[in-house]
Amino acid sequence: MKVKEADILIVPGYTNSGPEHWQTRWQSKLSTARRVEQTEWTKPVREDWTASVANAVNEAERPVVLVAHSLGVAAAVQAIPQFKKPVAGAFFVAPPDVSNPEIRPRHLMTFGPYSRDPLPFPSIVIASRNDPFCAFDVAEDIAAAWGSLFIDAGEAGHLNQDAGFGPWPEGSMTFAKFLTELKQP
Repeated sequence: MKVKEADILIVPGYTNSGPEHWQTRWQSKLSTARRVEQTEWTKPVREDWTASVANAVNEAERPVVLVAHSLGVAAAVQAIPQFKKPVAGAFFVAPPDVSNPEIRPRHLMTFGPYSRDPLPFPSIVIASRNDPFCAFDVAEDIAAAWGSLFIDAGEAGHLNQDAGFGPWPEGSMTFAKFLTELKQP
């Protein structure tokens, strides 16, 4: 699949992705990419966030490719039952452990637990060995349950701007390869 054949939905996490975050950079470079906006970025409500993702998918004109980071992954996965349009694939980065009672802020737990059912479309999960929001083995287990290709990002923190992932050329190359392998749903 080519970029022009898909609606690429950028799904940021808690507090949104800033101007130097890789998601924002990709959005500016991918001609069919648009951000899923949330009404409240700092006090996420599961029902509102999942509705925003589902609405964006259902309004798409082409097959959708989700590009989600952190809590955006949880919102996207929780929204799947509401999708009425086809999703060609999902590129999930740094999913948080929304079942961990120690996660902060606490309201992130309202997005859990994750479904353990295989996803109805191809997906990649990229996780870090030292992500403060999710233990590596938990991310690996989630990816296995979903039937996702799992990629070990090494010691990469939360794979965000604060961890040095503004420009993320490895991620961009991985996404480009993933996109070319997707089929029209």
